[in-house]
Amino acid sequence: MKEKKKVVVGMSGGVDSSVAAWLLKEQGYEVIGVTMQIWQDEEDEVQQENGGCCGLSAVDDARRVAQQLDIPYYVMNFKADFQRSVIDYFTAEYLAGRTPNPCIACNRYVKWEALLKRSLEIGADYIATGHYARVEKLPNGRYALRRSVTAAKDQTYALYNLTQTQLSHTLMPVGAYAKEEIREMAARLGLRVAAKPDSQEICFVPDQDYAGFIERTTGKPSKEGNFVLADGTVLGRHKGIIHYTVGQRKGLGLSMGRRVVVTKIRPDTNEVVIGEQEDVFSDVLYADRLNFMAAPSFENGRKAMAKIRYNHRGAPCAIYTDGEDRVRVQFEEPVRAVTPGQAVVFYDGDYVLGGGTIL
Repeated sequence: MKEKKKVVVGMSGGVDSSVAAWLLKEQGYEVIGVTMQIWQDEEDEVQQENGGCCGLSAVDDARRVAQQLDIPYYVMNFKADFQRSVIDYFTAEYLAGRTPNPCIACNRYVKWEALLKRSLEIGADYIATGHYARVEKLPNGRYALRRSVTAAKDQTYALYNLTQTQLSHTLMPVGAYAKEEIREMAARLGLRVAAKPDSQEICFVPDQDYAGFIERTTGKPSKEGNFVLADGTVLGRHKGIIHYTVGQRKGLGLSMGRRVVVTKIRPDTNEVVIGEQEDVFSDVLYADRLNFMAAPSFENGRKAMAKIRYNHRGAPCAIYTDGEDRVRVQFEEPVRAVTPGQAVVFYDGDYVLGGGTIL
């Protein structure tokens, strides 16, 4: 009799990963539940209020679900990995005038690289999560992400940086279902998390005050500087570059008599450049730190749909090589707020071709 394949499911205490564990058990896998302890040092009242995918309160919910599903459950400590690969990166990027996406870094280097390594060491064949995406092996032999069946919850953008090795050892069972179906399954099973709200965007900044978090983390207050026009004309004073991002319109505190927008951040001179709405539209971007998924490379002139932020609907473009590990992306029509530090992710239909970091 063939031995069951063993899968470690990253259980966040939410409904998606809980149902993922149940689905895999139903499919005949030997399922082990694991919650990754990464930043949980918050006060009890904070964790209860925010209790996202990484909070201490997630451990209690995940452990109870594992008991209901009758699967082994463990908490693994990945705090050092998270500090190095996510928090230090997040802080450094903002201080350099860029706008990072910490969830992408967490997925690649913590939820996959660190967890997969630990899981393989204990004899697992796969890791699994509750992400809304699908993993497929293509006719060309490569592994790729395919959009989930429900566009409203698709999470492939934040997963574009996974490697071929990581994908070959990954299962994502909820990608074949709509969110409503997952909640209905959880309710039928009597899981306590069936109606639990989705976690907030960035788990380690529960109040969404990124600048305050960076100041507390570094122990240094933001350095004030000048708001300027593109030609250097001084308009006023800003609170520190970590408070701003390209495309930002609100919270500038400038009395210009019209709506203006952040068009650029200059960390070398500590300036925030202000312009008009049309100034943040561009038909070209450059990206590096490339990761290839469905395709082993981006051939010159490759047509694709490109997303430049998580909630971007995508825009048609052509990809051109621009030196080693760098591409130029030419859009058919200008897109708004191309933001250094964010990811650009390329799609061929439902499949992720790959992506990179916007320069």
